[in-house]
Amino acid sequence: MIAALLFAAALTADPAATPSEAPVAHPAPVADTDLREFAAIAGRKVAGRPVGGPWPTADKVLLIARDDKGYPVVAASLGFPVRQSLPAPPDGTLAVVRLHQRSETIVPGPTADDLAFVAANKLPLFVIGEWARPAPMWEVAWVDGAVRFRTIGEVGEIGPWRD
Repeated sequence: MIAALLFAAALTADPAATPSEAPVAHPAPVADTDLREFAAIAGRKVAGRPVGGPWPTADKVLLIARDDKGYPVVAASLGFPVRQSLPAPPDGTLAVVRLHQRSETIVPGPTADDLAFVAANKLPLFVIGEWARPAPMWEVAWVDGAVRFRTIGEVGEIGPWRD
């Protein structure tokens, strides 16, 4: 609950209130290998678990950051309405994991909202489908000036980038 409140507070924060002297480090548009592996493990661990809160059929969203030692951690975990676009995540988020309960596309994969999130934020997004076991996973990233995605297999093997 606290993580959801922090997420909401970050979304409503006044961007002009941040000091302009400190350079802001932007996350890489393609996740590092350790972030990709962490997202696969952490995301698939919560696949199939119920979502608490006001949305019984919500997507699960995990915000991935690094702890003070540089290791990937889940900075926040929350439920989010299924057909709603994700807002920009708070500063310090290096990647986002979104678990969809059912496929909304004819060919399973990232939705138009998922692709739009990456285009707007230039931040890696991992999409996991909860409708199948083992849960399929895709990495969506900003590559060569466009949004691209690729599959990530059960044991971490990655497929080629697709448009």
